[in-house]
Amino acid sequence: MSFGFVFPGQGSQSVGMLATLAPAAEAEPAIRDTFAEASAVLGYDLWQLVAQGPAERLNSTESTQPAMLAASIATWRLWRGRGGSEPAVVCGHSLGEFSALVAAGAIDFPAAIELVRFRGRVMQEAVPEGTGAMAAILGLEDAQVIEACREAAQGGVVEAVNFNAPGQVVIAGAREPVERAIEAAKRRGAKRAVALPVSVPSHSSLMGPAAQRFSERLATVDFRPPRIRFVSAVDADSHESPADLRHLLVRQLSSPVRWSEVVHVLAVSGIGALIECGPGKVLTALNRRIERGLETLALEDAASLDAALAVARR
Repeated sequence: MSFGFVFPGQGSQSVGMLATLAPAAEAEPAIRDTFAEASAVLGYDLWQLVAQGPAERLNSTESTQPAMLAASIATWRLWRGRGGSEPAVVCGHSLGEFSALVAAGAIDFPAAIELVRFRGRVMQEAVPEGTGAMAAILGLEDAQVIEACREAAQGGVVEAVNFNAPGQVVIAGAREPVERAIEAAKRRGAKRAVALPVSVPSHSSLMGPAAQRFSERLATVDFRPPRIRFVSAVDADSHESPADLRHLLVRQLSSPVRWSEVVHVLAVSGIGALIECGPGKVLTALNRRIERGLETLALEDAASLDAALAVARR
């Protein structure tokens, strides 16, 4: 069966993540060595933070992004070490695109760790804490959410930024316009419209200053054409050239995540199964809602790893 790997983004982290994936995660070479490699770049023990917390530090954007990248690549290396074959395609949700590109050989893991730490820092610095917001809107059509944002902006910024699945859209922007958009969505019949516990309005136009700073840093990093097909959630299209990859990673900071489109594209191209490679199973739940005909799995414990290996061998 032709299968793809999808890599989760920020929000899937938790203290103790990966603990169920291997009998003794800290002793599993693929996991131990990956976190040691990341820790050498960061200058602190990343595995200790992931395994023991505190949660407040792990959930800080500058720490979360390297932690999620390391956890996803540790899972990828475990998969490969257990005999898992390379997928036909890789893609990622927001931050997960860096994991996908490392897995595809487009960028070296240590360079990616430093990049995402810097990315988290400039995102946090672009919008003063407490002035930005994000919210999840459930039960409306995409067009209704976009219209609610237009109505609520009133000269400020609030935009639809994550098209995650049918009837599930995330909005982001300045705090007060986001609060108005929540009420506008409720008036349109949203099943739920709730603020998310984050202060960085990811993928909104408020990330423009962060994108400029990130562009300058990206120019110093070596990229190669990916050896595995890479589909970006910026435009739901395949990309190969290093110049395109850099451009996409800059655009990504202030552009919507088009996850529904990505999954549709993969299904139409003949992918029969999607395997989530990283902590949690957020994308697996979304993928089931988007394309019910796809087989969906998450690598969350030994049993699910074995099940995914069996699917990949069909």
